[in-house]
Amino acid sequence: MEINPDYVAIKKADKNLILKMEENELEEEVLFETESDFHSIQIVKNSIGKFLKYQDTYQAGVINSQVYCGNLPYINYFLIPYLMNKNIKNILLVGFGSGILVNQYENLFEKLQAIDIVDIEENIFDIAKKYFNFKESEKQNFFLQDALIYLKTIKKKYDLIVVDVANNIGIDERFCTDDYIALVKKHLTKNGIFVSNLPSSFDIFNKKNKFALSMIEKHKSFFEDVRIFNGKTSSKLFYKTFFNLDEIVYDVTNMVLISSDKNYDFKIDEKISEIIEIEPYLYDLTK
Repeated sequence: MEINPDYVAIKKADKNLILKMEENELEEEVLFETESDFHSIQIVKNSIGKFLKYQDTYQAGVINSQVYCGNLPYINYFLIPYLMNKNIKNILLVGFGSGILVNQYENLFEKLQAIDIVDIEENIFDIAKKYFNFKESEKQNFFLQDALIYLKTIKKKYDLIVVDVANNIGIDERFCTDDYIALVKKHLTKNGIFVSNLPSSFDIFNKKNKFALSMIEKHKSFFEDVRIFNGKTSSKLFYKTFFNLDEIVYDVTNMVLISSDKNYDFKIDEKISEIIEIEPYLYDLTK
């Protein structure tokens, strides 16, 4: 069973905004497409950039527009752990995307020894090299495997684990259980950081937002410190960049949970500022 992001919306979208979005929809050129055992894959190009799509959903890409340049905006929340611990040595990334995040981590973390990448999609590594200028290095270890099987069969511990998984429909419910979170924590170092991308309504603490609230409680039962980022900055950038809209249309956001047993401070430096203006993403921290 999958958790479909559309199911988490509490408020209905304004019909006029939907019409405006449809009027401003960008024309796409399909550069590559294929069907795998797990995804319907397209690489598309439009006036603002190049993107990886699973069925109708953008999963990763490179944006180069007057409004914004960089990765898909929600992925920028995954850079926040650098502000928390600049001495991270070992990273596990579940869900590869375009590979841009991997190269950003290599540039940011000076003491990085290894970044292990787990993805179930057999085409993803070649796609990243061919279409998104992904750069390989000796620090990278790529595992074509189901992430839960990987976690159950290894003994290694990580300073940072980032999980961003989706198929054509949504998130596999196996990545939403207590057993899964316990398995992740088992492979974290003492003060390790766990980053999880999950769907939510923007009204995070509304009692109708059952899935998001249940996931927050699950994370809090395992970690002393759970930071909740509501995704407003990335969503506003998305609608402005793709549809030239100043309003958010659908009540669905990327709720990013950053969990640890240590209460870290955020320390911004020039290195992160060269990649992205990170401050607006920190403003999305929900109290």
